[in-house]
This record gives sequence, structure tokens and C-alpha cells, in this order.
Amino acid sequence: MLTDIPMQAAIPASDMERAKRFYRDTLGLTISREAEDAVHFESGGTRFFLYPTPNAGQAPHTLAAWSVADLDAEMADLRGRGVTFEDYDLPGLKTVNGVAEFPTMRGGWFKDSEGNILGVFQPRAG
Repeated sequence: MLTDIPMQAAIPASDMERAKRFYRDTLGLTISREAEDAVHFESGGTRFFLYPTPNAGQAPHTLAAWSVADLDAEMADLRGRGVTFEDYDLPGLKTVNGVAEFPTMRGGWFKDSEGNILGVFQPRAG
């Protein structure tokens, strides 16, 4: 049954070398396995992989997100690594300095080297 099997995210990349450098060097993640058709990463005990496709960066929504204990500190660290956070002013989603405030969480979004949207969020207590 699928309920007993771990799931992993699959993130598209149009330039595998560029994407690999972004996730490894900019985000500081560890490569766990590398093959011609995919690069696998470890992040907090979870695995995901990049795969080559010309369709990278076309999804208008978040592909993956990290739950963090201190959003402000994590965003400052990522900005120091060259990550730029997106600003949104949409119905139901307004960011200030890259941060959106919701009743259950605070969050920020950025794009990887391929244009895929990734996020970091901090759950609110309660």
C-alpha cells in the first residue's frame, strides 16, 4: 500500500548542471545519488530529485517547501546565499519584504535556478 511507502518530490530542471549547483551550493543540500537521468538530494531526512526536461519553471505554484523554526533567520541566511524572495500582491496572498502572514503560518517563496517556485514557512503555535 502507498500508505507505507515514502514519497519524494520530483523537480524539473532544464539545465541539470545549473540546477545541481543551485541546490548543492546555494541551498547547501547534499547529493545522495547522481545518474544521467536524475540527481537525488537529501534534506532533513527527506529525499527529492531533479530530472531533466524542457518544461522546467512552468508551474505557477509551489513545488516544494521547507518547514522552519525561525522564518526570519532562514530567509536572512538564504538571502546571504544569493536567494531572492518573491513579492506577491494577489487576492488572498500579500507579501511584505517577501513574507506572507496567515493565521496558521508565515511564509516566503523563491525561485530556483530553473524558475521553479519553492517556499519556506514557519507554522504558528496553536
